[in-house]
Amino acid sequence: MKKTVTTLADGRELIYYDSADDIVRDAVDPRPLDAVSTSSEIRRDPLLGDSVAIASHRQGRTYHPPADECPLCPSREGRRSEIPDTDYDVVVFENRFPSLAGDSGRCEVVCFTSDHDVSFAGLTEEQAGLVLEAWTDRTADLAELPQVAQVFCFENRGAEIGVTLGHPHGQIYGYPFVTPRTEQMFRSMESHRAETGRNLFDDVVARELADGERVVLEGEHWVAFVPYAAHWPYEVHLHPRRRVPDLRELDEAARTEFPQIYLELLRRFDRIFGPGEPPTPYISAWHQAPFRAPGREEFALHLELFTIRRTPGKLKFLAGSESGMNVFINDVPPEAAAQRLREVASE
Repeated sequence: MKKTVTTLADGRELIYYDSADDIVRDAVDPRPLDAVSTSSEIRRDPLLGDSVAIASHRQGRTYHPPADECPLCPSREGRRSEIPDTDYDVVVFENRFPSLAGDSGRCEVVCFTSDHDVSFAGLTEEQAGLVLEAWTDRTADLAELPQVAQVFCFENRGAEIGVTLGHPHGQIYGYPFVTPRTEQMFRSMESHRAETGRNLFDDVVARELADGERVVLEGEHWVAFVPYAAHWPYEVHLHPRRRVPDLRELDEAARTEFPQIYLELLRRFDRIFGPGEPPTPYISAWHQAPFRAPGREEFALHLELFTIRRTPGKLKFLAGSESGMNVFINDVPPEAAAQRLREVASE
């Protein structure tokens, strides 16, 4: 992998990740851009104890542009985009409309490919492996920033999820705090260790492997399963068999196998609801340990993949119980979801 760091016209950082070592990235961004101005601030909720990012400047962000005006495509034929070069493998750049900025953290955009019309599932294993390297490199770099406590790499896919740009891309958030979801996992992890003397994540994976009914895919270095208490209609957790706290500590064998397992999962997601159905909307999210949290070595890196579609033409909405009290109600039994994800392997 070759990494080339440059800047855009308004001073934002842009990074090219290339498979070939002989690629030269010297294109200049000629756009007359004003300096980025953000109003991001973090406010603490005294009742729930969590944090909310207030970012009013995001109201003016790019919203469903025509394909020929996509800001994530390469700059070609006189049309200038966020990527100055005429082609690229993987690109990461600072978000022009960040939810978190400055002392409040950092937000980045990850473009998985220059091909506007492909999805992550349509990438080759080599391309998916390069994205993994980019995620890992960004995690390592952001870990060095004093204002970043935790890094979250994720992809929102589909209009139903709220995606406003059709180009295949994801995002990276560098939070200035430990997120509530991670804090809850740490509390559960610590309680389990106190009660049993064992690691919670190890026990969860061992239970799923022993039971087998919810296992979707197994590789030599990764295992994917629908969790026992899945919140979403179709939800899969992907764990490396060797527990590590974040992407930086994956070994070479796990990195090599990851594209095979992950691409197969994404392709199965697109087949859940049968032929003729539109691509399945999903959120794909890496859970990584906070950088400076006590006990971080006990945490297990894992990827959570889920869709809000529960059946053809119908979505799972977060209504009263879910949104008001954070108590999920799942219409699809996890065992049935796992069975369906195993069935579609041969379709």
